[in-house]
Amino acid sequence: MNIRLLISTVLTAAMFAAALPAAAQGSGETIVPSLAQAIPNMPGKSLIAVTLDYAPGGASPAYEHAKSASIFAYVVSGDIETQIDDAPIRIYHAGESFFEPPGSIHRISRNASKSRSAKLLAVIVVDTDDKPYTAPLK
Repeated sequence: MNIRLLISTVLTAAMFAAALPAAAQGSGETIVPSLAQAIPNMPGKSLIAVTLDYAPGGASPAYEHAKSASIFAYVVSGDIETQIDDAPIRIYHAGESFFEPPGSIHRISRNASKSRSAKLLAVIVVDTDDKPYTAPLK
């Protein structure tokens, strides 16, 4: 096995292991990692992608993003209700997207429907050593 591939595989596994315990604490949500990769032309930066599957009425607990984490969120299906920092609460529908700045507090992230499921894709650019990339609010 190529040593670079081995190192990349180990780092990817470590990134998921460090990041997911803090994020996977919601009620009616399932977090599915799909990518964790160092960005070759941006030393010290990594790209992480996860999907959040929300059951009807499902929600994530309030959490804070890492100081280096820039997040692009895309609603794959359903409707997602969200509040970032002190911005107004907003509902995003399938096909819409939004940005979450580094260090932001995600006060609300939930399925806006009590009868249909919803899915969100989150793509995160973060300092490779900044773990976890989310932490529950205390």
